[in-house]
Amino acid sequence: MQAEIRIDTGDFDVAREWQACRTRLAGRAGAVVAFAGIVRDHAGGDEVNGLYLEHYPGMTEASIERILATASDRWDLIDTVVIHRVGELAPQDQIVLVLVAAAHRGDAFAACEYIMDYLKTDAVFWKKERRSTGASWIRATAGDHERRNGWQGNDG
Repeated sequence: MQAEIRIDTGDFDVAREWQACRTRLAGRAGAVVAFAGIVRDHAGGDEVNGLYLEHYPGMTEASIERILATASDRWDLIDTVVIHRVGELAPQDQIVLVLVAAAHRGDAFAACEYIMDYLKTDAVFWKKERRSTGASWIRATAGDHERRNGWQGNDG
């Protein structure tokens, strides 16, 4: 499986990333599933004015590599791309892109969802949310952990 991980402060172009993935595949895949995450303008009833993400270079990429390796062990994947932004982001900014290519759609859909569930809980990022009521560091929610834990014992 080919895997690409990029941590960047700049925005990404979904169409360009999609086309680059299709070009690398050269007809080997029957499905590419994409997920693009966007910064919301609200949380818990409060207005969100921005989100600041920090990471630890090397450690963050290694945590994502482990997630992709586990996904590849579970499903027959051909190509994966994870682009995650760090730094200051505003509502409506893109924050993450996950592309998963496989011979069949079932593997691509399941692996994409799995990767996102684990990115939310296990990838090494620190997130500070600026709300109308003040700024605070945020963690994965109980719901995020529940979704991730749902994959344990699930054969995919």
